[in-house]
Amino acid sequence: MYITSKNKNYIAIGLLPALLFYLVLVVYPIIRSFFYGFYDWNGLSAPIYIGLQNFKEILTDGVFWYSFKNNIFIVVASVFGQVPIGLILAIILNRKLKGARFFRSVFFIPMILSTVVIGLLWTTMLNSQTGLVNTLLQSIGLGALAQDWLGDPRLAMYTVSGVVIWQFIGFYMIIFLAALQNIPVDIMEAAEIDGANEAQKLFRITLPMMWTTIKTAVVLCIAGSMRSFDLVFVMTQGGPAHATELMATYMYNKTFSVYKYGYGSAISLVIFIISFSFILFSQKLMGRSKADEGGE
Repeated sequence: MYITSKNKNYIAIGLLPALLFYLVLVVYPIIRSFFYGFYDWNGLSAPIYIGLQNFKEILTDGVFWYSFKNNIFIVVASVFGQVPIGLILAIILNRKLKGARFFRSVFFIPMILSTVVIGLLWTTMLNSQTGLVNTLLQSIGLGALAQDWLGDPRLAMYTVSGVVIWQFIGFYMIIFLAALQNIPVDIMEAAEIDGANEAQKLFRITLPMMWTTIKTAVVLCIAGSMRSFDLVFVMTQGGPAHATELMATYMYNKTFSVYKYGYGSAISLVIFIISFSFILFSQKLMGRSKADEGGE
């Protein structure tokens, strides 16, 4: 079906109100926030222009760079947790197993729940005094393993990362299931006729044909992890003692808790630059994937 120029005009007119709302409510506040990064401002008094002073302070801000390290930790945990587990589940549930559809729904449930609900749910379950996790460990004789999962600075980041991994496994499982179901059946049948076993079909046919999807999933995983905020904020608000602080939670705390709007705006600009760099890296990686695909 061809789209005529008249239809294009109607489409443009229909999109115009949404575009205006987006520019006014999203783009303009972002640009305005970056503007305040060059000011000393508490949100109430008149802003005072201080040039690059906020950015110089960020360079020597140990908490910010600790939060950046935590962001990288989330990225690594997500890439080596969500993607492999999602892939394994997709391979298992793509088979004609009894209850496969039920388990697909079960693993995808976290994706349809609000992040706030997930955060509150796990915060309750991981409560050191009344939480289900410690109660269960004690009931089966493993009380020595009971921990203050979110209150111990040595454990908090690992605990939060585990919840982040759990939340998005279903998302990658669905992506990989779609890729698996696009593999032509006749290729698998030909491999079976040639005597290939399950391992040979997996490593010589399935995974190579899914390689582009796997690379794309890794890129999505990196981009999503760099902008993590809501789940960690609900569960720990960056604590205890900044143990789970992320760049976004640190920016929020500086802006809305201690009223350093100018400094918080400067942090948001630095986060934008770092995230944009990761997006460029991701696009370059995806470009290589297409080039590899074309070469094949």
